[in-house]
Amino acid sequence: MLLTALALSLATQTCRSYDTALPAPLSGWTRSGRGLDTGHAVTLARSGDSIRTTIRIRKAGTFGIALSEAGWIDVAPDRGKALDSTAHGHGPKCSTIRKIVRYKLRPGTYRVTVNKLKATRARLMLVHY
Repeated sequence: MLLTALALSLATQTCRSYDTALPAPLSGWTRSGRGLDTGHAVTLARSGDSIRTTIRIRKAGTFGIALSEAGWIDVAPDRGKALDSTAHGHGPKCSTIRKIVRYKLRPGTYRVTVNKLKATRARLMLVHY
């Protein structure tokens, strides 16, 4: 019974602050910048029920798209169909990152589409792992 009470109290704890202990790849989440890139986040407005933007990858690797709202993230080559993600999950505890979807990307330009957004704006960041 004591363990159940302890588990319930931990599950209902609220964060005293947000985005203060982000891991290194996400440290730019609190900085605003222009364009979707690493090192900073960008807030973009929804058009219809989605956000559309592009990213340019200079060196092959695993990249994630971090998102502040509930939505479906697709990444596709400039001229091609959506790629399969390699991993997806929630942002760190006590952060305003709702989800992160990872992809293996090669150098080039990619279209990023965030669908099924209910919010009128969303914060995004390109994360290099």
